[in-house]
Amino acid sequence: MVGVTEPLLLAVVVATALAFDFTNGFHDTGNAMATSIATRALKPKAAVILSASLNMVGAFLSLTVAATIATGIVDAGVVTLPVVLAGLAGGIVWNLVTWLFGLPSSSSHALIGGVVGAVLAAAGTGGVQWDGLTSKVLIPALVAPVVAILVGTIGTWLVARLTKDVPQESNDKLFRWGQIGSASLVSLAHGTNDAQKSMGIILLALIAAGAVPEDSSVPFWVIVSCALAMALGTYTGGWRVIRTLGKGLVELESRQGMAAETSSAAVILLSSHFGYSLSTTHVATGSILGSGVGMKGSSVRWSVAGRMFAAWLITVPSAALVGAMFYWIDISIGGGTLGSFVVFGLLIAISFAIYMWSRRKPISSKNVNDNWDPAQDSEAYIAESVSVHHPEIMKVKRKRLRKAKKRQQKMLEAEAVAAEEAARQRAAEARDTDTTER
Repeated sequence: MVGVTEPLLLAVVVATALAFDFTNGFHDTGNAMATSIATRALKPKAAVILSASLNMVGAFLSLTVAATIATGIVDAGVVTLPVVLAGLAGGIVWNLVTWLFGLPSSSSHALIGGVVGAVLAAAGTGGVQWDGLTSKVLIPALVAPVVAILVGTIGTWLVARLTKDVPQESNDKLFRWGQIGSASLVSLAHGTNDAQKSMGIILLALIAAGAVPEDSSVPFWVIVSCALAMALGTYTGGWRVIRTLGKGLVELESRQGMAAETSSAAVILLSSHFGYSLSTTHVATGSILGSGVGMKGSSVRWSVAGRMFAAWLITVPSAALVGAMFYWIDISIGGGTLGSFVVFGLLIAISFAIYMWSRRKPISSKNVNDNWDPAQDSEAYIAESVSVHHPEIMKVKRKRLRKAKKRQQKMLEAEAVAAEEAARQRAAEARDTDTTER
């Protein structure tokens, strides 16, 4: 091992990478557990505990994706600690923004976009391995949702056909048990794919700092740290994204949930085997949409799906822009340790501000399964404005939201008056009947 330069800055970068892994965990919990929670196969708290445990186990099963992130996307020779820190900051900020609005966007693409943006700002286009970025990230990003929709549709259609003569109550009971197994498999698959990404970034940082040679494999302490960070993030829940995936796309029953989860696990495990840095969010969303298409009589909220697809398209460039801006802030202060610490401080401040904003309308395990009502769900309208980059939509939608709430209040008042009048009539009829009988 060669001598380590700037050990304090390296520690900050590693801590930031683990923080990204934490946000990745709570941002992507819904990929594994949203359907099980929505169909009530698992209680919300039990679901996140199970998912956290299996995410941690999955992190030890494969290192292929970590190698892709560390060596297949950017030129390790141009990567410095400030570049890695700026890239991580870009990924974290985008993760938090999309979590705030309940958008199931890709944590993987947020991280890759942030790193690519920082590298472009530092070294220009020559610092990015475009062939690797295209073949390992962009093409799978386009193919994965389509494959997942097809697999989810076929799987759901087969399950529905095989169980069409089984009573609904028996189906629900049987498939809720099956969902526990399929959701567990998705959590395990998620650990084999997503936990590896932070491992690859930390390896890049260690190489940049001279702590390990360029041909080094991922150290064991990095594997353990990333596995724990991912598990802790998963345990916190990420209820906003779980609500969108579980209630916003399709009203799921247990058969659909199990088919969607099994389809997701198959696609994610296959991608991990070949080293593709796949978005588990894209796969899980595609499988859920496929479960709606494959089940006769089921309805899919394509408007919600459209907002999500739009957000996916801008994830990599948006995170890249944020990563580049953080790097420009670093070098504008003079670069080096001082600039990196300023970036780190800004990241903490922005993260805290987003968290405080989220407390204005909290979503937790207690209300995550409430019925999806777009007329009352301001998050859906804000998400739309963000996903299509039209901030003015917020104003229009908020007006509609107020009108919708007023209409609903009037309807509730009218229903209360009608119910009271009906009760009076029933009481009068009962008195008349009693008098006649006498």
